[in-house]
Amino acid sequence: MEYTVNKLAEISGVTKRTLRYYDEIELLKPARINSSGYRIYGHSEVKMLQQILFFRALDIPLDEIKKIMLSEDFDELKVLHTHFEKLMSKRAHLDLLINNVKKTIEETEGRITMSDKEKFEGLKKNLLKENEMKYGDEIRAKYGNDKVDKSNKKFEAMSEETYDYATKLAEEIIVLLLKAMDENDTKGDLATATAEKHKEWLMLYWTEYSKETHAGLGEMYVADERFTHYYDQHRVGAAKFLNEIIHEYTGV
Repeated sequence: MEYTVNKLAEISGVTKRTLRYYDEIELLKPARINSSGYRIYGHSEVKMLQQILFFRALDIPLDEIKKIMLSEDFDELKVLHTHFEKLMSKRAHLDLLINNVKKTIEETEGRITMSDKEKFEGLKKNLLKENEMKYGDEIRAKYGNDKVDKSNKKFEAMSEETYDYATKLAEEIIVLLLKAMDENDTKGDLATATAEKHKEWLMLYWTEYSKETHAGLGEMYVADERFTHYYDQHRVGAAKFLNEIIHEYTGV
């Protein structure tokens, strides 16, 4: 069966403007243009649109989707399995959040009582799920499943006091980093203090330390815009400066 832009927009829930934009950026081209000048989409294009929507549901940028889908080794079945696994993970995360919010509502209404430990355990589970969804693929590819799983287990066992201390350390790192930036010195006392504080913070989550792994994390801060944003929201260039400090500190 074939569809015009109007009809495909109607059955897919995607706007006509979006379909035209996908055509313009050569992400989803129509099968043909008919004699009246209308874009016509066939079965293959409908399947491609479905794939695009799966990717978008996982918040993957369009340029990344295009790179994946137009690559020579694109495997539709393999990608579908990956979509399924990630969506199931996303659903599990949402179910966890829903359950936590439901309990909080019931406690607020006076129907149940949540212990501080229960609230904290729920928070940790939410954070683990969220981090896995956002950064899991990149971190596991860089450091391996074993290291990531050990780190996650250490976080799961973390006490509330340690978690609060980790939060405090993260705030102190930002303060020191900005002061070091003011001096524009990646080797001075403030820079060294920043790197040492960063290492202390890391070791609350990591099970072992290596200079190479520390330096590799610094590289991720500038290579991945999600990590970059965390630091650059405080000052543009902060992630890059921290990476330089870490490299000076580790000598890697």
